Amino acid sequence: MDEEEALARLIALAGTGVAGAPDAALLRAVVEEASELGARRALARLGLADEAARGDIDDLRQLLGAWRDAKKSAWKAAVDWAVRGMLALLVVGLAVKMGLPGLLK
Repeated sequence: MDEEEALARLIALAGTGVAGAPDAALLRAVVEEASELGARRALARLGLADEAARGDIDDLRQLLGAWRDAKKSAWKAAVDWAVRGMLALLVVGLAVKMGLPGLLK
């Protein structure tokens, strides 16, 4: 019996509850079967239903982590260079303002 048949049987059982109200355990089983079936379908549509999917997801997570690290390092380097450049301009500006001998000959 496949998952769709199991879900259909559970739904049929839920319809035969006492006074038209199925018990909580049966409803829980229906919800669990339906969610499991929906999750499997979603993974299959994404191409992640095979055995290699776990490794693929791990590889993607590592790649994303490496991208985030590289982006963070690039921003840090850019800010460092900008600060150094501004400090160098400040020092040159102060030297010109103070008229240090031998600066502009």
